[in-house]
Amino acid sequence: MNPGPQTAEQATVAPDGVGSSRARRGAGPVGLVLGGCVSVQFGAAVAVTLMPRAGALGVVTIRLVAAAVVLLLVCRPKVRGYTRADWGTVLVFGATMAAMNGLFYQAVARIPLGPAVTLEVLGPLALSVLASRRAVNALWAGLALGGVFLLGGAGGFGGLDPVGAAFAVGAGVMWATYIVFSSRTGRRFPQADGLALAMAVGAVLSLPFGFAESGSKLLVPTTLALGAAVAVLSSVLPYTLELLALRRMPAPTFAVLMSLEPAIAGTAGFLILHQALSWTDALAIALVVAASMGAVRTQVGSAARGE
Repeated sequence: MNPGPQTAEQATVAPDGVGSSRARRGAGPVGLVLGGCVSVQFGAAVAVTLMPRAGALGVVTIRLVAAAVVLLLVCRPKVRGYTRADWGTVLVFGATMAAMNGLFYQAVARIPLGPAVTLEVLGPLALSVLASRRAVNALWAGLALGGVFLLGGAGGFGGLDPVGAAFAVGAGVMWATYIVFSSRTGRRFPQADGLALAMAVGAVLSLPFGFAESGSKLLVPTTLALGAAVAVLSSVLPYTLELLALRRMPAPTFAVLMSLEPAIAGTAGFLILHQALSWTDALAIALVVAASMGAVRTQVGSAARGE
């Protein structure tokens, strides 16, 4: 198990050098998570520009296949010496990645990137709230629902494609599942071996859907090159950083650090896709981010008190 988070008071009374050392160790996984957030959202923005060439499922296929090839070549994971439970974890992790990416790309093909990620992040938020089981989480859940209400245009999603919104919520469910199985995979496999194997599983599962939608369009050199860039930004780099971070922090803490993704996604959508957010959309995203950050503070406080 990961050690519990350290409070500011504990750092203050620690011997000289100990507090700063622990602070650096704590900042390490946080930096990994935030770096992954920036990479994956700007990668998603690039992926949206690629969709007219290859379609949403085609982009998912190129991304997962390219990421699997890179990770397998770099990691060269061993396939012997693992239990049936280890392989079961990898298979579920890979299937979850394929489903999460497929649903999310179907969402951003229909609705702007910022709102899509805002709906998607409800999955990790729900994971953190359920893991904490404290009454104050009703407040965070209420803030998040208020954000969804605003984002949907008085609750009816009049300003968003309802199918796209449904895909984003489905991606959020898969995201919460991804967090759980990424953590389990990191504990069962050394380095990024489990991630490489799971990515290969996800790539194989995505192939029939990608070729059914796009066919030979997936083999155009320019499309392949852009898809490879998306794979590095959205899969190889962030998933590796997240897996390493999950070895050193609890899954609920990780889940709420990811709450910054809607704001990062809105920025990426504006800078790359020129998707301007209305004041209502910006307020909705801020409410969801605040809810997620509040939930993680509750979770961290509970862990510090041994609850």
